[in-house]
Amino acid sequence: MIKPDSAAFISLDLGTSNILAYVAGQGIVYDQPSLMAYDSSTNELICLGNEAYDMVGKTHEGIRMVTPLVDGVIADLEAASDLLKHIFGRLRMMNSWKNSVVLLACPSGVTELEREALKMVAKDMGAELVLIEEEAKMSALGAGINIDLPQGNLVLDIGGGTTDVAILSAGEIVVSKSLKNAGNFFDEEIRKYVRSEYNISIGKKSAESVKKEIGSLVKYPAERSMQVYGRDIVSGLPKEAKISSEEVRNVLLNSFSKITDLLIELLEETPPELAGDIMRNGITICGGGALIRNIEKYFIDIFQIPAKIAKEPLGCVIEGTKIFEKTVRRRLENGQYTKDEKSFLSF
Repeated sequence: MIKPDSAAFISLDLGTSNILAYVAGQGIVYDQPSLMAYDSSTNELICLGNEAYDMVGKTHEGIRMVTPLVDGVIADLEAASDLLKHIFGRLRMMNSWKNSVVLLACPSGVTELEREALKMVAKDMGAELVLIEEEAKMSALGAGINIDLPQGNLVLDIGGGTTDVAILSAGEIVVSKSLKNAGNFFDEEIRKYVRSEYNISIGKKSAESVKKEIGSLVKYPAERSMQVYGRDIVSGLPKEAKISSEEVRNVLLNSFSKITDLLIELLEETPPELAGDIMRNGITICGGGALIRNIEKYFIDIFQIPAKIAKEPLGCVIEGTKIFEKTVRRRLENGQYTKDEKSFLSF
């Protein structure tokens, strides 16, 4: 039986690009890229996180780079298990997890079988109770939205692998949709553009830098150009080119048109009363994609409703899990959880 007051609370944000871990009383204890490097011949884990990220584009065929979650789904379950084991081991709490509760925040695309597999890894490491919640719900909480109120709130979470949109009311998701068109997709589109326009092959890191440095969705003052470096696809020799803010904006606008369509589909399925709430409350934008310049102005111009960026868009999910801890402990006190519960018993 889990003791509500003494139970250790641990939460993880299992994102496509980054993994964050929070321990009650200690704060965020892990915040690194969700990238892993394996020895191709022995399949042994060489390094992960920041160390693995520093190796991107600079390895040989003897090293295999793995991202456990791709486009919001688990692409490599074994790697995902290795990642969780590493994080749990790093917390140095394996001996004190007998009475612990672990909350995993997962993308909506993770299947029930994959969720069960992740839960088993946590339980094998000593967790007493493992809960799984969708990232969109945790993002809403982390953005400061009181989702328990019976009113509609629209959250747009643009992560690394997926863009999730959800309408929340009375504590749960009413309707949600997901699209494999997010940060990594934007980077790839920039790479394709540079290749087709300048005959230069650039790396993922370079494309990401271009997006962060001069990317925008609405024209802004003092726009500038940026040098990109790569390999000439004809001669194979090193080559550079200058790409402008306007060029990057056109690439991003083309990608964001699909996100706009997704929002329209979601709003079309929203109950009328909740739609009225959204007209007043507007759109709350979370995730790394929220950092693209003028993103809120872009959505305001299209939908003619308020739009705002969360205070800490990159940390919304993990912040939401901190807030959700109170709900978890209350349900424990009320006996609403069972040891093998997937969610919680009815109120």
